[in-house]
Amino acid sequence: MVPRKLVAVFHTPTSEFMLRLAGELGFHSILVEPDPTQVPPVARPHGDQLVHDLAAAGLDDHTDVILTDHHRPEIGDILKEALAARTRWIGILGNPHHEGPHVAALRDLGVPDDEIARVHRPVGLNIGSKTPSEIAVATLAGLIADRNNRPGGFTF
Repeated sequence: MVPRKLVAVFHTPTSEFMLRLAGELGFHSILVEPDPTQVPPVARPHGDQLVHDLAAAGLDDHTDVILTDHHRPEIGDILKEALAARTRWIGILGNPHHEGPHVAALRDLGVPDDEIARVHRPVGLNIGSKTPSEIAVATLAGLIADRNNRPGGFTF
């Protein structure tokens, strides 16, 4: 079995928690932060790698990509690139009660609706998560359920 790769895009408190746990959960983890000024100079865990663009992350069909900030101006370009790479799974954090800004950003870039639909939102299991650490746990749990062909939740 080929190991799964988790690519967390954007340095955020949620990505920090996800990357800390990802290795223990069997993922090769990579932080992609296009803006190097967003990564603090103090040594902190950034997963197995820190890169500044998706190309350097080596996306493939075993890669799960999570955008951890839906307010960044780069979301359209980054998602378009992730979709073109035919990554296994793509998601973006955000409130499930509102259309995500990624939809308009991708439409503005000419991405067809069937491709936009490949971007999961919300991500993770519905456990009522509110804090960055809870969001990270819910997201990773959802990816583990998916990796194991399980629905998540309490149905066995």
